[in-house]
Amino acid sequence: MKALLMVFLSVFLAELGDKTQLATLLFAADQKLSRVGVFAAASAALVFSSLLAVLFGAQISRIVSPSTLKVMAGLGFIGIGLWMLVGERF
Repeated sequence: MKALLMVFLSVFLAELGDKTQLATLLFAADQKLSRVGVFAAASAALVFSSLLAVLFGAQISRIVSPSTLKVMAGLGFIGIGLWMLVGERF
């Protein structure tokens, strides 16, 4: 149960304020769209993208160790952060 809570909190915090949430906010602000429909569609999209991540993660873990994946992901995030910081100056 502790591991599931950690996954929930990590994904929940990562999703707060990201472009997906902002897009959902904009759709919900459209008076022509149903709020329930926007919620259902956004929820289904998150579930489906999570399914793809789990399936891909299960397959790639057969080739690459979890510790290597963590390092690669960390370096990727650092690289994106540096790109965002430096890219603005040039």
